[in-house]
Amino acid sequence: MEQFINDRVKRIEISGIRQFFNMVADKKDILSLTIGQPDFPTPDHIKEKTKEAIENDYTAYTANAGILSLREAISNFYSKNYQISYDPKNEVIVTVGASQAIDVTFRTLLNEGDEVILPGPVYPGYEPLIILAGAKPVHIDTRETHFKITAEQIERSITVNTKAIIIPYPSNPTGVTLSKEELAEIASVIERHNLFLIADEIYSELVYEQPHFSIGQFAEIRDKLIIINGVSKSHSMTGFRIGYILAPPEWLAKQMLKVHQYNVSCPSSISQYGALEAINNGQEDSKKMKNVYQERRDYVYARLKDMNLATYLPNGGFYFFIDISHLHLDSFTVAVQLAEEAKVALVPGSAFSKYGEGFLRLSYAYNLATIKEGLDRLEPYINNHTN
Repeated sequence: MEQFINDRVKRIEISGIRQFFNMVADKKDILSLTIGQPDFPTPDHIKEKTKEAIENDYTAYTANAGILSLREAISNFYSKNYQISYDPKNEVIVTVGASQAIDVTFRTLLNEGDEVILPGPVYPGYEPLIILAGAKPVHIDTRETHFKITAEQIERSITVNTKAIIIPYPSNPTGVTLSKEELAEIASVIERHNLFLIADEIYSELVYEQPHFSIGQFAEIRDKLIIINGVSKSHSMTGFRIGYILAPPEWLAKQMLKVHQYNVSCPSSISQYGALEAINNGQEDSKKMKNVYQERRDYVYARLKDMNLATYLPNGGFYFFIDISHLHLDSFTVAVQLAEEAKVALVPGSAFSKYGEGFLRLSYAYNLATIKEGLDRLEPYINNHTN
């Protein structure tokens, strides 16, 4: 019966991140710096509100788009922080994590043969969903532009089949983000063409030297813009599975809501009340976490420089993308050797498209003692294998 499985499903694979994580997870002597999982506990006040939701029997189905108070909080958050207005009743959809938000977006927009432009290297969760929707992913090589997708690159890649562009910033796996000026140039390209821009801002609260600038602040592309965000990374709530879509105008969100409804009905009711507390009263939580991440980032950067490993200083998120091309081995082989010889696990860059080959991703969403031990294991391997 295997021959009757959907051909598109056969074409996709389990994420390379998860593949490698699973490969080393049962080996107790291997220290892992692989997963983008915040190591902080969910803040107590958020847990208390979640418990209250259970005690108050808020355990039934909610509105398909999510409880209105949460949609209002999301709308207020974007209004306060980015001066962007979204109607909570008609332009905000609460989803089961940002991953489901991405799936809903692609399944609403894409037809057979459409093309979606995305930067490479890039988080591996986009391409399979594009393929499942019958469309074609078109990667742009950003290695020569400091891992930043540019307006010029986008302009050159647009064809008659281009339906959408996805820009995740800050980026997983590189940690780079985009400035207001760079986003303005991209917005200008979007304004001139009949296509959608999907901005994945899931790491927006973890930006270091300068505040995050949302491309939604360019009103001229409002009708072509879909913003995806959530509370997983900002408030260490990955298991709550709460993301959201901002999709003006109403006609677009209306269509997305149909896909969302038949996919999940609604997000977890109790998780929504936890997210409501996070967004309304958890601004300081994300700031405290960000400060710790920045300390870890600076420590890792100094250590990598001491090892003569080439990498960019991340502007946001909690990843380093480390150039290991000088080892003259493919990234998967290096990652396996690291696990076997040095007992430390990093994700091979090939998990992030072909443009990630020659790199390793290191997550610093771990405590400093774990990071230090991981780097102590990495250093002798690099020294022994560098020609």
